[in-house]
Amino acid sequence: QVQLVESGGGLVQPGESLRLSCAASGTFFSISTMGWYRQAPGKERELVADISRSGSTNYADSVKARFTISRDNAKKTVYLQMNSLETEETAVYYCNSKGLGIYWGRGTQVTVSS
Repeated sequence: QVQLVESGGGLVQPGESLRLSCAASGTFFSISTMGWYRQAPGKERELVADISRSGSTNYADSVKARFTISRDNAKKTVYLQMNSLETEETAVYYCNSKGLGIYWGRGTQVTVSS
């Protein structure tokens, strides 16, 4: 069983930054691909970025060069550094784990507004 707990969301102005964290329980973190997804009101959930167990990263085109995903296997934590946030990136951001199963966190709200 894996539990994922997101933190770091909040209200920021356009152009500002936030760093999301996702703390995982369970023994298979190091072999799991970890990802961040987001879902805006009225829209489908979409991949923001993911990182494989070897550290290979993958980003949605809209966030490349502004967002950085990273992981700390010793702390069983994955991070998403978000810079130059835009109003349309207001959404609930979810942590995802793909290893021996697929697991989701409950999400953290990110609101970008002036």
